[in-house]
Amino acid sequence: MRSRWFTAFAVTVMAAAPPPPPSSSARVVVEEAYWTAERMAAAVPVDEARGRSTDGGPAGPQSRTRSAAPSGTPTGTYFDGMPMVGTFFYRASKVGNADTSCTGSVVRSAGKNMVLTAGHCADGMAGPTHHAVFVPQYRHGRAARAQPFGIFPVKTNGVYTDPRYASDGKAAVSDLDLAFVLVEPNAKGSVEKVTGALTFTPGSTYEHRVTVVGYPSASGVNPKHKAIRCDVPTTRLGGFRQMRMLCKGFYGGVSGGPWIKDYDAASRTGKVVGNTGGHHGGGNDSWVTYAPVYGKDAQDLYDDANAGRDPGALTRPPYRGSADGPLLPGPGDLWTHARQIASGDFTGSGRSSLLVVWTDGEVTLFPGDGKGGFLPERRLAAPNAGWKPVATLTAGDFTGSNQFDLMVRWKDGRMTLHGDVGSNGLGSVTEMAPSGSVWKYATQIAAGRFHAATYVTDLMVRWSDGELGLYTDVGAGTLGREHRLKNPNDAWKGAALLTSGQFSGNRKWDLMVRWSTGALKNYVGTTTAGLGGERTLHGPHGTWTHSVLMTTGRYTGDGLANDLIIRWSDGETTMYKDTRAGGLGTERMLVPPRT
Repeated sequence: MRSRWFTAFAVTVMAAAPPPPPSSSARVVVEEAYWTAERMAAAVPVDEARGRSTDGGPAGPQSRTRSAAPSGTPTGTYFDGMPMVGTFFYRASKVGNADTSCTGSVVRSAGKNMVLTAGHCADGMAGPTHHAVFVPQYRHGRAARAQPFGIFPVKTNGVYTDPRYASDGKAAVSDLDLAFVLVEPNAKGSVEKVTGALTFTPGSTYEHRVTVVGYPSASGVNPKHKAIRCDVPTTRLGGFRQMRMLCKGFYGGVSGGPWIKDYDAASRTGKVVGNTGGHHGGGNDSWVTYAPVYGKDAQDLYDDANAGRDPGALTRPPYRGSADGPLLPGPGDLWTHARQIASGDFTGSGRSSLLVVWTDGEVTLFPGDGKGGFLPERRLAAPNAGWKPVATLTAGDFTGSNQFDLMVRWKDGRMTLHGDVGSNGLGSVTEMAPSGSVWKYATQIAAGRFHAATYVTDLMVRWSDGELGLYTDVGAGTLGREHRLKNPNDAWKGAALLTSGQFSGNRKWDLMVRWSTGALKNYVGTTTAGLGGERTLHGPHGTWTHSVLMTTGRYTGDGLANDLIIRWSDGETTMYKDTRAGGLGTERMLVPPRT
């Protein structure tokens, strides 16, 4: 009896088991038969298909319009394409099983089988019945088997999108509009070996010079479905972790296309720093286009795809509009009222805290947790008239107690030193210069360790006439000894913001300057003998002219004061963790921009 039950059970299990998936070669044959030249030519961009009304009426808001572009907007160039950039074709189940298209690009991966595209392109692409294929350097009018590199079927379980992403188009989750798609090989081999590949490159800035590529499909404008490219600068899309570029000709179908830096046609290499997508599916007009900036979320998704993890099992914490979510309380509307900020070890913990003086005179302290986050806020002074006239301030260990002090320059020319702020609140005050003193012309001040051996007791001062001075051995009741680094000059009048930190990783600190042009420069090895070697973190950029406050502290676990904090004009507050002498660190939003 037992033997019969076991046999029957075994037969039942065998009968219920799903059939094995077809081999790669079999999939290629099936898809070659399906994707005729006529079917590919008739495929509709997925953006346009989703925007159409159910009765087949005109395209809705997710398709790209042809409104007039601003004067001076460049026009994209149609060309034969790049080997690693091509078109996805698939039956989109979410738009009535219509044959649709999107752009994608091959990126380097362990399996040499990964293609990058937009999240809204990948939505509904997975599954064996969707006939999803990637066609590198697509040629209009040719059947699948006649394409330059053939076709590469999408793996049945090979579509990776962030589980928090939704094809909304306008919400904060549009920052997550990217996807990685794993494809099967064809007779020529794996896709990366056949076409070459771009390097997926997370970044921390919004300003680049890029080549944007896509396959627009607009009747009467691009009837041959040729690739388009535009070499353009990028800027930030305000309120989102996204870039924008202006170039005419980017109609529906370009979604998912790569934004490439340093492309080398001979070696078929380059860095992909974004993909067309994001707000409104990548743009609502054919002349303005958006792309997510790749942060921690994008890197995590890439790692999951590269490791071949089950895409259906991926989970993420709630998304709040940045790579890690805001980490300081309050919206950007509140933080526009942060009049001055300073970083220092006010608690004696060996890590920095952020001190904020608000426009109503309130002074608060946000202790750092050493991991790039913050502990609950501590109030040092309630709103009051006395702290409203603060002109500028900085923090250093001027009393040599291993706990930071606050140096304040007031609008009337007074200079005061508030010793051991974390322990004494704001009560232990030493007057460093009286009202009406020459210090009313000290436009910017920044404490650092440029000369001192142990404590942060040096004070860098940029005067209103462009003179730059370094004061060493500053302490309670003494401004130490002055060393003139720059005589009065017009150039240094443009030094809008100063900070200092261990950007070179040394015990001695460097001077960081944000210029009125939006350029950000580091002066490595600054001493009493003069400014150090100039290194440009980025050149003049309009976005950085909106940086209002700047400070540097030790907020992460590397033991260095090299975490740069910026408060922007819209209240957004950003940390660039582990900033180096020649480049900004990883960006982390602390406060979202005001709405």
